Amino acid sequence: MNLDKHSRTIPLHCPTCAGTTFKSESPESLSVICTGCERVISKDELCRENEENVQEHLGEIKKEISKAVADDMRKRLQKAFRGSKGFKLK
Repeated sequence: MNLDKHSRTIPLHCPTCAGTTFKSESPESLSVICTGCERVISKDELCRENEENVQEHLGEIKKEISKAVADDMRKRLQKAFRGSKGFKLK
């Protein structure tokens, strides 16, 4: 089963202007600058401010993956017991 199709990028929003583009002076920098309102915010604070959005996406991903796993298991069991006269799967 390929779980790569369930991979997604979750955009983080600026708590001030709801912008989604940020710039950083360097990759090691602990803060970013919103390109919309030029607010300087730490990466940790940005993650905390977007926690609800991240949790919502996580819930959606969990539902999609559990459905995909159940479908995959059903298909594998049907294939394994195909042609069996005493065992049927729905």
